[in-house]
Amino acid sequence: MLTQRRRATVLLAVIWTVSACAPTRPVQSPPTPLPPKPLPEIIGAAAQPAPAGAVVYALDPARSRLEARVYRAGPLARLGHNHVVTAGGATGRAWVGATPADSGFEVVVPVASLVVDDPAARAAAGPDFAGEVPESAREGTRANMTRPEVLDVAAYPTVTLRCTGLLGDWSAPRAPVDVTLRGVTRRIEVPVAIERSAATLTARGEFMLRQTDFGITPFSVAGGAIQVADEVVLSFDAVAVAVAR
Repeated sequence: MLTQRRRATVLLAVIWTVSACAPTRPVQSPPTPLPPKPLPEIIGAAAQPAPAGAVVYALDPARSRLEARVYRAGPLARLGHNHVVTAGGATGRAWVGATPADSGFEVVVPVASLVVDDPAARAAAGPDFAGEVPESAREGTRANMTRPEVLDVAAYPTVTLRCTGLLGDWSAPRAPVDVTLRGVTRRIEVPVAIERSAATLTARGEFMLRQTDFGITPFSVAGGAIQVADEVVLSFDAVAVAVAR
């Protein structure tokens, strides 16, 4: 019996060490329902030029927040961490035409610039992300996230979000966003709150995507006892400034 207890203790210790970097599915309901089936791929879609007469804005990364909230899952999820991944080097532009349909945006995020569990970002993300994550776990999570089976940073160095025309009216616009991740593009419709002036444009929104829709098998350890949830919540509070044309 003592030997069995010792083995169990060692097993739990090993699981804890390995899973310290494994990103919990939240208890609360997801913010935005996902479509029941993934939409067709739109690989290699060309960027759309801004319509004539549209006001063009350039993304200000210093004033913008782009982040992904990744949750743990599995029978032993309590032994892992939830994670906040922020985009530190995003670039992009938006344009506002006479109507929402003439307005859109494109944002490019270098995978190498992604930051895992920045303490300030975790503190702002709510109680599911309480406490700082050790540096070793942050590094381990980032290594797992960028490996070939997940984001594959060597083959796919960027993540792209592109919308070539908004839906609805200015009081409640919706953005059909083509998200290109790991060489696969899926379209996700995102409700967006927009504030605009001649000098600045601010857009806020939140949506969810499934890793498996992009050909990614969520990371897991210990035979699936600790997993990364398939669903990832992405949110943005993007500020852009008008540029001369």
